[in-house]
Amino acid sequence: MRPPYIHIASLLIAAVGLTLIVFIYSTQPKNLTEIAAKSSVAIGTYTIDKKEFENGIAAFRRDEFETARAAFDRSDPEKRDAAVQFYIAYSFYRQGWGRVSNDNDLFTKGLAATEQVIKLDPNYRSTDAELVMRTPIELKAELEDGLKITVSDFNPLKLTRERK
Repeated sequence: MRPPYIHIASLLIAAVGLTLIVFIYSTQPKNLTEIAAKSSVAIGTYTIDKKEFENGIAAFRRDEFETARAAFDRSDPEKRDAAVQFYIAYSFYRQGWGRVSNDNDLFTKGLAATEQVIKLDPNYRSTDAELVMRTPIELKAELEDGLKITVSDFNPLKLTRERK
């Protein structure tokens, strides 16, 4: 090899090494599995674990919301999929909903998850026919309404309302 090629090759190796160091420093992965997940996000090949997602859907349908959220978290560890995040937010709504009063802590967590869905995909619309609310905007409005204390909260007819 001629000296100019050696210099160019050395510079390329140094640039690749520096890029790798900056990537690892900025993402701060804890293990090799996390490095693979974060790099797939960086290069645009990130996908969710479909099996865990289906497990989460099954638990969601059985009203086992904590189990469902755990499965959803395993299916989307990077919190990059709007559908998974929508189900997480919806599970907070369903678990926190009450005929007499709502669980404000769960509704607040659901609101944060809904904001994540809107950030990921503002036009997201669920295709699940079993869900009453199909968009994060509808879910957000319902969660915000559940966090407010209004005169209608003291209406005895509120006991006949149905969960969405």
